[in-house]
Amino acid sequence: MTRRTIKALPITAERFAPFGDVIVAGQVPMTTMNEARFQQFANLANVDIDPAGAVSIGIVRSKSPTSFPYHFDMVERHPLGSQAFIPLTEFVFVVVVARPAEFVRVEDLHAFVTNGKQGVNYHRGTWHMPLIAMAEGQEFLVVDRSPAQDNCEELILERPAVLEL
Repeated sequence: MTRRTIKALPITAERFAPFGDVIVAGQVPMTTMNEARFQQFANLANVDIDPAGAVSIGIVRSKSPTSFPYHFDMVERHPLGSQAFIPLTEFVFVVVVARPAEFVRVEDLHAFVTNGKQGVNYHRGTWHMPLIAMAEGQEFLVVDRSPAQDNCEELILERPAVLEL
């Protein structure tokens, strides 16, 4: 069975728009707060949670780095809410996504690499590869739907894919 190789492109708000939001200071007009001692960049992503859920904010930490090229055959989606991953320190990470649909093929996948200062917010229902990290100990702030049960659907791809940087 042939594998499809996916090359990660630099992420931009325009490229990523069909799948979600790129979260980075400076993409919206800056305002000030607290007697102008702080710059504020508000509304960087749309948190979209169904009425039966609530917004959950958490932190995840990588236990092991991902080796490249990375072989995978599964993607997941969250039909009841958006899901955001924001690095807590400056580091590059890679995401693989496909538009919301009932079924996704390996040809529908797109890969993006961040510049180290960007986070992502997946739109509700966007297919994506599970989170990977380039180094042990990398931490992400996660904005997700709570409770998490019944909000994750997995799909085994009809053929495997290989992610290259």
